[in-house]
Amino acid sequence: MHEWLEAARDRLAAEAGLDLDTLSLTDAESEALLELARVAAHESGDRTNAPLACFLAGVAVGRDPSAELERLVRALSGAPE
Repeated sequence: MHEWLEAARDRLAAEAGLDLDTLSLTDAESEALLELARVAAHESGDRTNAPLACFLAGVAVGRDPSAELERLVRALSGAPE
């Protein structure tokens, strides 16, 4: 994990009262989120959709831990513009 992102994760975990492991990203999760950001920015034509789509995916996984991030990315790649 990039140094800046690691520090951000640490601050967010402390503020939210969460264990650091709760907010740690695996390599696969990082790759899936970057792909989601790429798809959201390029397919929608508006790069500001990238962080918002990543947030929505995070909420979906947070509410249903059985939801696979990679599957969500594939589903969003076919989302209407």
